[in-house]
Amino acid sequence: MTASPAVRAERSGAVLTITLHRPECRNAVDGPTALALRAAFEAFEADAEARVAVLTGGGGHFCAGADLAALGDPKRRNPIEPTGTAPGPMGPTRMAFSKPVIAAVEGYAVAGGLELALMCDLRVAARSAVFGVFCRRWGVPLIDGGTVRLPRIVGMGRALDMILTGRAVAADEALTMGLATMVVDDGQALVAAEQLAARIAGFPQRCMNADRVSAYAQWDLNLATALQREGAAGFGVVAAEGVAGAARFAAGAGRHGD
Repeated sequence: MTASPAVRAERSGAVLTITLHRPECRNAVDGPTALALRAAFEAFEADAEARVAVLTGGGGHFCAGADLAALGDPKRRNPIEPTGTAPGPMGPTRMAFSKPVIAAVEGYAVAGGLELALMCDLRVAARSAVFGVFCRRWGVPLIDGGTVRLPRIVGMGRALDMILTGRAVAADEALTMGLATMVVDDGQALVAAEQLAARIAGFPQRCMNADRVSAYAQWDLNLATALQREGAAGFGVVAAEGVAGAARFAAGAGRHGD
């Protein structure tokens, strides 16, 4: 299915691939594209058959951020408002997903494009991929989650290095700091991300998603409360999926890394 000319969505089995396709501007996102991108993720959330989403960009780049050329056009510029409670200017960046999302990064993932990658749970990067807060150069702030998610993913020291300097971070360095989950050969990021998504989609879903939600929720809680909520959330999963899974293991499944 296709959401718009600039945002394409196609499901294969349990994996939904969402592609930004504005190659003429390295997939920079203007207002209409942001709306279409959010709509694609809302459709993913509503689709019970889609277990994992992969976000990528066409034409050799992930996303160069907001389309600054559209800023002066009221019909095309990204929507912003003063309270921070509306959807993010890049579209889906203030959504809380109930299922995993993986970024497949070729070329540039910078400025708002970096924030889209940070929105994802995992980031598969091509060897020549570049990450960075390039909007530092133009006085455009990170208002799509960059100052929140980046420190949580790479730590405050490395996050401030990227935020203050706006420097380019290559894929190998991104891997060492935990920004990239894996690095693959150029042209293979999407294939690797979709393969990873398919493996994740094959796990017992209630268990996996309960663990995912708990990992995110604990940031807002003290240790005792986080542990209590983890235990409470996992209790029903043991009966729903864990007992049967344990029986499969006891019967011989899962040996030798299978």
